[in-house]
Amino acid sequence: MDAKELTFIGLGNMGRGMAHTLLKAGYALTVYNRTAQKAEALVAQGAWNAPTPQEAAAGQRVVLLSLSDEHAVEQILFDQVAPVLDRGSIVIDTSTVSPRYARDSAARLAELGLRRVEACVVGNPFQAHKGELRVFASGADEDIAAVRDVLDVISSEVIMAGDPGMASTIKLIFNLLLGAQIAALAEGVSYGVAAGLDRDLLIQSIAGSGFSSMVMRFRAELMLKGNYEPAFFRASLMEKDLRLANKAAHDAGIELPVLDMVRTRFAEVIEAGDGDKDAAVLIEHTRT
Repeated sequence: MDAKELTFIGLGNMGRGMAHTLLKAGYALTVYNRTAQKAEALVAQGAWNAPTPQEAAAGQRVVLLSLSDEHAVEQILFDQVAPVLDRGSIVIDTSTVSPRYARDSAARLAELGLRRVEACVVGNPFQAHKGELRVFASGADEDIAAVRDVLDVISSEVIMAGDPGMASTIKLIFNLLLGAQIAALAEGVSYGVAAGLDRDLLIQSIAGSGFSSMVMRFRAELMLKGNYEPAFFRASLMEKDLRLANKAAHDAGIELPVLDMVRTRFAEVIEAGDGDKDAAVLIEHTRT
């Protein structure tokens, strides 16, 4: 799109970071978030905070979504945003949803004369704030090309993932691996502490080893501090993504018994009341 103007809906940790990056790049941004206070810093930078999703989207050619789940997408996009968009407008959806829902969303929007670019982002809120996410994009090549300037601003790399649903599949696989690493770290530390090792020494040793990874080191730091709020990736969203991935794999004829057990562990965290804390809180629910 030639005009540097768009609407951004959904200002969670990742959304606020991406919106900040777009403002810094000179975009005229209209924003909406259910909790209006989350827009205050962006408004101070020049964004306009719309009172409703409909008012945020009306008259815009590009709307970017960063929503928590399919229920939120259904309520915001299909019930409120899509009805006010002009034909030919593009919805860039960075929400993590199931591949089936992504394909269905693309088809439903197409019936309305709208275009959907599936733009699954990989990274953390710090990278979102710096425009250093990796974006996996699915959809029609010409639609992705039309909003490539937006994708380039929020990312350090844009990877073409193919047909609708493929970017979502990649994102869910990444989150499967993230959940498995957090669970393995929590259980390994639990075993070490039960055997008499110093907890902090063990976490630091694992984080600094060749067995670690960038995401494991990041969560190890949170575990060392025992500081899980504000969440960088909520335990409830981890459980949701693991559930979506397990269902999608089952539909494809593949069972993921290990990762389904990991999902169960995060479900226990939610049941215990810690779903809004960072996924690293799992270590506090791992018994010795």
